Amino acid sequence: MNDSVDPVLAFAARFDGPGAPCTVAVPGRVNLIGEHIDYHNLPVLPMAIGRSIRVAFRARADRVIRVTSNSFGEREFEWAAHLEPSASGDWVNYVKAAAQAVEGRWKLKHGIDATVVSNLPAAAGLSSSSALLTGFTLALLRANGVEATFEQLMEVLPEGEYFVGTRGGGMDHAAVLAGRRGCAILVGFAPLSVSAVSVPHDWAFLIAHSLTTAEKSGEVLAKYNSRRTAGSSALRRLGYTSFSEALEQSGVEELTALARARLEDDEQRCFLHVVTEANRVHEGVAAMRAGDAGTFGRLLNESHASLRDWLRVSCPALDRLVEAANSAGALGARLTGAGFGGCAVILCRAAEQERVAEGIVERFYKGRAEFNREIHLMAARPSAGALCE
Repeated sequence: MNDSVDPVLAFAARFDGPGAPCTVAVPGRVNLIGEHIDYHNLPVLPMAIGRSIRVAFRARADRVIRVTSNSFGEREFEWAAHLEPSASGDWVNYVKAAAQAVEGRWKLKHGIDATVVSNLPAAAGLSSSSALLTGFTLALLRANGVEATFEQLMEVLPEGEYFVGTRGGGMDHAAVLAGRRGCAILVGFAPLSVSAVSVPHDWAFLIAHSLTTAEKSGEVLAKYNSRRTAGSSALRRLGYTSFSEALEQSGVEELTALARARLEDDEQRCFLHVVTEANRVHEGVAAMRAGDAGTFGRLLNESHASLRDWLRVSCPALDRLVEAANSAGALGARLTGAGFGGCAVILCRAAEQERVAEGIVERFYKGRAEFNREIHLMAARPSAGALCE
């Protein structure tokens, strides 16, 4: 997708009819700490970023949905009560997921014509898919005169993404909806809560792409979902009803010892990642509030090691990228998002941001013809979510 295209102009070039289209913009997000634990209802610390998916749309008189993208072509379908997914990996499944999600909660009359543009790299771990789902959900609702609340949207969006086959949690949707400018947000799920945590002015985050894509379809989708399944089955085997209950009753050290004694293989590894990552979120929030960049950087490195060695969702390219970032002077780095490719998030001092970035280029991207600085290495500025502009 190409952000240089104005979505309103792109809409006018494709769709006839009276009246200017409406628009909605949904940012991507980078998860700072708390990976693969939101689907276990544990708190996470993401932030919205200054890149987004933008949708221009206009209501139709019927229930047809037509969508077009410069990069991915045009799709059209009749908005029925029960939709069948298209081929695995087809971007229209996220549009169908949006339609299915709102159909179950609101009875809407009007389909839409819509054009989408984006400067979010796809399959990079920056929530482009959830931003697309959220953008079309908002477009469908607003075309029908519905202004849903954050809480209402969070009731339908995470489960709505199951339509695509992803058994994830609600972090992405919370971050792209409720991000705060200048802040990360601590998102809790049981119950749902959002608290802003100011990012210290002398901290800087970079997002670097591993040049390996992380499409959540096919084999990767199965691997992603298997991590959730293994963590949940481990929890049941140890006699707990939730990870929150386990952590409240026993603490990280006791749970680690228990897992090593009573669990094996994937169940043990996934359980160990979840309980230690949950603790890193707690420590990370405290470090951010205290302006302790050294501790936060250490937590990033520990998180990457856990994701690599216990959850096993990293890949050689991501490991090399994290090593290159730390060698370039970063305070810490880790994969961000689902894993299996995509991006790393990197912490450095704001005064050293450019030096660290150039060091990453020299150590990781040098000689890679596919590297595009504008797309693959970017500053991540904490931005507002779609409902907080």
